[in-house]
Amino acid sequence: MSTFLPVDEQLDLLQKGAAEIIRVADLRERLEESRKTGRPLRVKAGFDPTAPDLHLGHTVLMRKLRHFQQLGHQVIFMIGDFTSLIGDPTGRNVTRKPLTLEQIEKNAETYKEQVFKILDAAATEVRYNSEWLGKLGYEQTIRLTSHFTVSQMLERDEFHKRFQAEQPISLHELLYPVMQGYDSVALECDVELGGTDQKFNLMCGRELQRHYGQKPQIVLMTPILEGLDGVQKMSKSLGNAIGINESPQEMYGKLMSISDELMWKYWMLLTDLKQSQVDALKAEVASGAQHPMDVKKRLARTIAAGFHGEAAAASADENWARMFQQKEAAEDLEDVAVPFAEVAGSEANQVRLPKLLVHLGLAASGTEANRKIAEKAVKLDGETTTNNLFQLAALPARMVVRLGKRAKIANIA
Repeated sequence: MSTFLPVDEQLDLLQKGAAEIIRVADLRERLEESRKTGRPLRVKAGFDPTAPDLHLGHTVLMRKLRHFQQLGHQVIFMIGDFTSLIGDPTGRNVTRKPLTLEQIEKNAETYKEQVFKILDAAATEVRYNSEWLGKLGYEQTIRLTSHFTVSQMLERDEFHKRFQAEQPISLHELLYPVMQGYDSVALECDVELGGTDQKFNLMCGRELQRHYGQKPQIVLMTPILEGLDGVQKMSKSLGNAIGINESPQEMYGKLMSISDELMWKYWMLLTDLKQSQVDALKAEVASGAQHPMDVKKRLARTIAAGFHGEAAAASADENWARMFQQKEAAEDLEDVAVPFAEVAGSEANQVRLPKLLVHLGLAASGTEANRKIAEKAVKLDGETTTNNLFQLAALPARMVVRLGKRAKIANIA
């Protein structure tokens, strides 16, 4: 009897956070075959060790690898030590400066140390693509490149833009997608993971597998994760990244700085919550049943705990709250006692924000309070809210309520 979960249950986890799968029907078929034969799928994601440290953007793929691993499939963490000599042209409008072998080897070692904070080391196959690419002679390389045309290469967005702008395209850059495609042949992959910006390279793997008589791999692409600015792709060079080796306090603080809107993407791509669970959380915030800051705190604790442990995450949570409260206290804000009965909503621990604003003297009437909430002029503990109702975690509660430049500390009991 098969040890694998039913296919629908596997797909529920595997499709979570996926931007595109080519093709879902093929993945279903391959999973059905795996259950019948007992053979786990071979699932690969490649990482070029071009920098010594990984950030949360890199872990989106690693987490998806872990999902396959949790389902009993064979995960391959492939280090592109050979392709790093070329440099992935994805997202580049100039040729990358090649790394030395010493730099690549040093970075590769740090990658291995960091990736097993997410993957199970004992169940992970670690491979270097120099194993097969380093052995290709001129004849095999020529035969390999013969499967693609120059016009096909120029269809790639980065190359097309640079060609149209008359910017240089080095010949070795055209070899990169071919080399990445051959990785899938050498490893006989059933599935390859990559970001949406990797689609051209991933499809090259499917094409080469056909030429070598293998079933073309299923391609599963994950979205690009925006950094702290909520606009650009997470990148250390842009200063908007959260490194997985950063201290729990620093990681927690950075996560608390992201926007409420971006928070949901982080929940989806950086945690193991199912889509239905994330949707339920989002609905609770929209209805006012939960405050977005509480949900963001839970996100920061969850991610920090994944890399540093529960105790370190809890400590970071407490330290952040203490620092935040000290910052607000430094403004010498007025403390106001608020009887819960005067601001209570219809559910347990629920507060009517317009009534609270009026009670604190921040709004002259409920009508004004409602208008200011709709205008996004109200903040609770530093977080903008547009909900007329919000849920307290417990009573009594203490929070900073701000309307425009005016603020008071509400002690609700």
